[in-house]
Amino acid sequence: MFDKFRKLWRTGERDGGERTQGPAKRERAHNLFEAAAVYVAACAEDDQDEMDKATGWVSPEALSFGVSELACRAVIALARERDESPRDVARTLLGLPAA
Repeated sequence: MFDKFRKLWRTGERDGGERTQGPAKRERAHNLFEAAAVYVAACAEDDQDEMDKATGWVSPEALSFGVSELACRAVIALARERDESPRDVARTLLGLPAA
């Protein structure tokens, strides 16, 4: 019985497979990494509407953490790809002279 309620709540489907207008129609929650990915991509594309949308998904602190984590992962991936140190890659991306 509870499985039917859970399915109705998550998917909005009744036994006949029809969709309802109930709780399942709510917009799904976004996690901080999804918000960070959308925000950073929107910044790169200068898309203010997408940036605004992403900032509404999570708290500013969570978005900041997600953007920081994304930056770390990107620098590590580029460093491995270029066979350079993460420090050198980060400095190059920011247009700074080599340390």
